[in-house]
Amino acid sequence: MRKAQADAPATPVIQVIERMFALIDVLASREEAISLKEISEKTGLHPSTTHRILNDLAVGRFVDRPEAGSYRLGMRLLELGNMVKARLNVRDAALGPMRELHRLTQQPVNLSVRQGDEIVYVERAYSERSGMQVVRAIGGRAPLHLTSTGKLFLAAEDPQRVRTYATRTGLAGHTRNSITQLPVLERELSRARQYGIARDNEELELGVRCMAAGIYDDQGKLVAGLSISAPADRLDDGWLPKLQATANDISVALGYTGAAPGDGAAASA
Repeated sequence: MRKAQADAPATPVIQVIERMFALIDVLASREEAISLKEISEKTGLHPSTTHRILNDLAVGRFVDRPEAGSYRLGMRLLELGNMVKARLNVRDAALGPMRELHRLTQQPVNLSVRQGDEIVYVERAYSERSGMQVVRAIGGRAPLHLTSTGKLFLAAEDPQRVRTYATRTGLAGHTRNSITQLPVLERELSRARQYGIARDNEELELGVRCMAAGIYDDQGKLVAGLSISAPADRLDDGWLPKLQATANDISVALGYTGAAPGDGAAASA
């Protein structure tokens, strides 16, 4: 009996979410905007219920109202879809170059993307020969300001957004080396912008240092970070050119045509 239940198609347990999915499916079935009356008929929902849910979806930009009484899918869905697309494409493009960079450095090489106020590890090239235990598995998360890749994403923001991030998160620390003061973080981000690389100096985990370079898509947007992690006393600045070249190769594979940020200056960082 339990197996039959496990094999049954999953359905939302919250009724309003089930209705929301039904509305989105109807909107997705047509390219043009659809009237409230037609959406209500196709979903079997009362017009007032349909109107209420669609209005809430419009607040979140999941639905647009081009005219009074008509609806279509909103731009927020496109933005979210592009985030997923970028993450999947980056992983496919990065895996081979990551393995080669790991072969050259014999240290863990990490691919991370941003989700909100955190970075998420989506791929890793790693072997026991590195002599370093990997604490955060694929799918693990960490605050932006405590990681080398996270600092790259913050460095890509305007100063007001960085201040807002600092207020929102409180810049909580994990180790005695963690950056917990906004002026210190701002100086760190300035160096990241100048040199095109960012560092984690035992700020997330004692005994572990990292360096990261950005990966950019065909629109020149920062979509991921490539980082090397190593025991604190073994991180070698001689790896920087290899790291940046690998990140640039992945960017080119994604259609990026610009110059590598900080190219030629990383060794000074």
